[in-house]
Amino acid sequence: MTPTARTMPPLTDLHPSPDDILGDTLAGLSATPKRLSSKYFYDARGSQLFEQITRQPEYYLTRVELGLLDSAMRSIAEAVNDCPHVVEYGSGSGRKTQLLLEGLVDPVAYTPIEISRSALLASVERLAEAFPDIEMLPVCADFTQPVPLPRPERPARHTLVFFPGSTLGNFTFDVAERLLRAMRETMGPRGQALVGIDLVKDVARIEAAYNDAAGVTAAFTLNLLTRLNRDVGSDFDVEAFEHLARYSSERERIETFLVSRRDQDVHVDGRRFHFEAGEAMQVEYSHKYTDASFDALAGRAGLRVTRRWNAPGDDFGLRLLQPM
Repeated sequence: MTPTARTMPPLTDLHPSPDDILGDTLAGLSATPKRLSSKYFYDARGSQLFEQITRQPEYYLTRVELGLLDSAMRSIAEAVNDCPHVVEYGSGSGRKTQLLLEGLVDPVAYTPIEISRSALLASVERLAEAFPDIEMLPVCADFTQPVPLPRPERPARHTLVFFPGSTLGNFTFDVAERLLRAMRETMGPRGQALVGIDLVKDVARIEAAYNDAAGVTAAFTLNLLTRLNRDVGSDFDVEAFEHLARYSSERERIETFLVSRRDQDVHVDGRRFHFEAGEAMQVEYSHKYTDASFDALAGRAGLRVTRRWNAPGDDFGLRLLQPM
């Protein structure tokens, strides 16, 4: 079936420009310790590699969350108000979205906000075919920044922000709080948000998920340097860096680094940045939550948890939020 009920609207393209990426890269390399933003992982190749990661046996998060969405969907639909405009942050391939749109009562429109244009267009094409009666309003943008939402042709009763995959955990607590505050503004006073969170569990299981035996996660992390070489003209020697991901029990998070294999210089926009052998450059966090830590984070952003769903063994959770 093809979406004949309406012509799909043009893509709203707010994708970061090379100047945005260059500014973030220079700022990160000038920091102590050095860092690069994980939001630039997701070029076309990065998105493909991430999809491969989600299918690795060690990477439980996607598999467990899909199972939880499937098993809890009836309860979720009862808790979510009818006729929503569904807005998804970081939509990726749209596998989880399909389960949500199938289960909700009369969703009016769907707005995925995704930084990878190729992943965004591919997922919207599939979802538009599967859901011809739901208006597709894709936005290519960095969802960590304020994003003006397109308005559906048919008015929605409220906005449901969908933020699965534990992506919130990729941000420091301060940044996550700002993101949740922006989410509260997006959803409005009568809106809701369905957020996925990875829960604190056995350290060995967590670390294995970010260090798969096939090396797909390492390739994904290193692809960031390839992307920067292409987009901002840097000269990272990709083979001179290696992936390192380890869990900090004190901070309850995975910390991912690219470690320099040798003394070397990297040049970006005419500036030189020196790396010592063994120097670790931070590229990603992945926070794991308890109910107490997540409730506190949401509360600081002016949100309250109204419903909770956990996977078996409390491996992963979905939380429904509303403005206080």
